[in-house]
Amino acid sequence: MPGPATRRILLTGSTGNLGHKATVALNATEGIELTRIGRNGGNDPGVITANLEVFDNSWATHFGGIDTVLHLAADPRAAGDWDSVMQLNVDLALNVIRAARSGGVKRFVFASSNWVLSGYRFRSEELTAGLQPRPVNPYGASKLFIERYGRMVSEETGMAFLSLRIGYCQPGENKPGPHMAFGLWGQQMWLGNDDWAQAVVKSATVDFTGFHAINVVSRNDGMRWNLEEAHRAIGYAPFERHRPHMTLTGRLKDRAARIREKLMPLGVAVPVVGKRW
Repeated sequence: MPGPATRRILLTGSTGNLGHKATVALNATEGIELTRIGRNGGNDPGVITANLEVFDNSWATHFGGIDTVLHLAADPRAAGDWDSVMQLNVDLALNVIRAARSGGVKRFVFASSNWVLSGYRFRSEELTAGLQPRPVNPYGASKLFIERYGRMVSEETGMAFLSLRIGYCQPGENKPGPHMAFGLWGQQMWLGNDDWAQAVVKSATVDFTGFHAINVVSRNDGMRWNLEEAHRAIGYAPFERHRPHMTLTGRLKDRAARIREKLMPLGVAVPVVGKRW
């Protein structure tokens, strides 16, 4: 009896933190043929070296015959400025989507971020795909733009588009705790390495259709991120769990951030003082 058909997966950003972990997970999965492409600053012989910031048919041809693109390449810094974000998170992503469309790719998986919903840090709503996005910085805004563009492409061409609103996944061993940034919010959005690997493999192997924006975090105590949408879309069911705990210094910083947000909120429609430009 023949085995399952080989799935051809193309991965960008494979040498970064999330990309390296994704590479390990995909290489350990039977039935996957993996193509890695990107800047390749470390001269990894397994990566096709390409400047994805500038569209060129010489690298776009590698998208032909690909079943699923997993696009992780970006400036990963939440504090990235507009110059970097426009080049590495917007222009680069648009080039990769263009290559996927030209190559007839069926499914596109985009590494979005929980920064799309960062304006809800000190609120109480359940964080779902239907909630109005509220980014507070250029990084989050860039991820939201590509999500919206991906929805349009999906509706226009039929290419399925999956936006992973990824949580807080640290380099290396990725142990959670009070050392993490953003206080309680940061710990609650922790994403364990095994849960990230699960999300990667399911994104690459499940035949999802249409557009989906899903939360990819671990099942942490007190978290507000809806995980049922991710389960319905690709069967994502995180099993890692963290119980956030704060040091005295962390609690004071969290309280100060809450007061600052109340007095000078980021991302609001109407400024507290003065007028918008």
